[in-house]
Amino acid sequence: MTLPLRPVSTVGALAEALRSRVLSGEIPPGTSLPEQEIAASYGVARPTVREALASLVHEGLLRRERNRSAYVPEVTLSDLDDLMYVRRPLEDLMARAVAGRRVPEADSALHRMAALPADAPWSESVAEHMALHQALIEAVGSPRLERLYGVLAAETRLGLVRLRAVYTDRDVLVREHRELLDAIAGGPEDAARAAAAAHLSHSWGGA
Repeated sequence: MTLPLRPVSTVGALAEALRSRVLSGEIPPGTSLPEQEIAASYGVARPTVREALASLVHEGLLRRERNRSAYVPEVTLSDLDDLMYVRRPLEDLMARAVAGRRVPEADSALHRMAALPADAPWSESVAEHMALHQALIEAVGSPRLERLYGVLAAETRLGLVRLRAVYTDRDVLVREHRELLDAIAGGPEDAARAAAAAHLSHSWGGA
C-alpha cells in the first residue's frame, strides 16, 4: 500500500535549505549562524530557526556551544587524515564481504550522480556520494559495521565539501566511483580490497 506524502514542515524546509548551503560550501567552515539573522533572511520565526539549527547540530553538520551561536565546524586536513585512518579498515571489511557482487542501491546512487545537471549544487553530489558508500556498507549485512560507519557520517559529509575544489569536473568523480563499483563486483577479494584502499587515497585539496 502506498502511504500518502506528508507536507514538508517549515522547520524541515529551513533545515534542508541550510544543509544544502553548508554541504555546497556556500556557508564555509567557521561561519556562525545567529538565529536572528537567519530568521530575517528566511522570513521565519526564531523558534523555527532554533529547531532547524538543532536538527543540524544533531546531525553533526553544525556545532553549538554555551552562549554561542551555532556554527559550521572546521574540518582540518589533520582531521581528514584521521578520518581516513578510521574509514580504511571499515571499507576494507566491506570490500572483503561484497567482493564479486553488484550492489543495486550503489549502482542507483551512481546513476543519480551521473544524471545531475552541470549546475546542480555540490550538496547533491555529496548526497549521492554518501548514498553510494552507505549502500556498500549496508550490503555487508552487519548492523555493527553500519553503526560504526554512521558515527563518521557527519565528518565525512563535511570533508566532502573540500572535494568540490578537487573535482571541478563531476565526470571524474562519477568515473572513479564507477571504477570502484566495477572492481568490487568483478572481484576477486584482493582486487576489491585494493580498489577500495586506492579510492580513499585521493587528495583533499589545499590546506
